[in-house]
Amino acid sequence: MDPLALTVFAFVVGLTACGLAGSMMELVSGRKVAFTEPYVSPSHLLRSLLATACAGPFMLVNDALDARRERRISTLALMSCGCTAIAWALALGVVVLAIASWTVRLLGSSLPG
Repeated sequence: MDPLALTVFAFVVGLTACGLAGSMMELVSGRKVAFTEPYVSPSHLLRSLLATACAGPFMLVNDALDARRERRISTLALMSCGCTAIAWALALGVVVLAIASWTVRLLGSSLPG
């Protein structure tokens, strides 16, 4: 498969995983996802790390848009946050695909190719 296609596929997988995790967290808690309680808490470190790893790009974009609306960050900072969220979603997609591949191999199935 073409390296560009693999990169785009990993990005889309990461974006989907991030969106599903963030939306599910919003539905359960009834609050917008952000780097605040109840999603990120020093008293629940493992849960906070998992939430941040899975829905982090969603949280970052929400916080950056809120900060821009309140004029706490510049347009350049907002664009920087957007680029970071894109890179984070790509990294999340790579991790999700690696875990999926590892799980398939662990279960004894073989992938074509």
